[in-house]
Amino acid sequence: MRKSTRPVTKEEPGKKSDKPKVVLDTNVIVSALLSPEGTAAQILSLFSFDAIQVCYDKAVLSEYEVVMTRPKFKAKITHKMVCSVLEPLKENGLSYEIPAASVFPMQDESDRVFYDVAKTAGAFLVTGNKKHYPDESFIVTPRDFMDTLINS
Repeated sequence: MRKSTRPVTKEEPGKKSDKPKVVLDTNVIVSALLSPEGTAAQILSLFSFDAIQVCYDKAVLSEYEVVMTRPKFKAKITHKMVCSVLEPLKENGLSYEIPAASVFPMQDESDRVFYDVAKTAGAFLVTGNKKHYPDESFIVTPRDFMDTLINS
């Protein structure tokens, strides 16, 4: 596993955090913004309350921004909302560099980066599209992730 490219915030050096690490697929971010009372929004609020650590790399942040600013979302996702997601992630999330992309076939190649960041970080990959990914236990739906937190 590669270390974060920046220090983990709010931790003593050398002390491992007990907060779950997650990589949020773009569909979870968009769902959180479109349905503020839904499960995806609850997960995003866990990050706001410092209860989880969100992991990303530059490509993940770029994907978030590109998708959230698509014309089809313009009426529902404002520039202020986009900034309210991206700025805290950049400031308080865990940034990773992927040493090398995975090589097995993916249903949607744009999803590979989320998988690779999750594998590198040792994080859950939270997605609404599990069928786009390999069948692995760390890949969960938003509801599965919340159930895991509640039952742990």
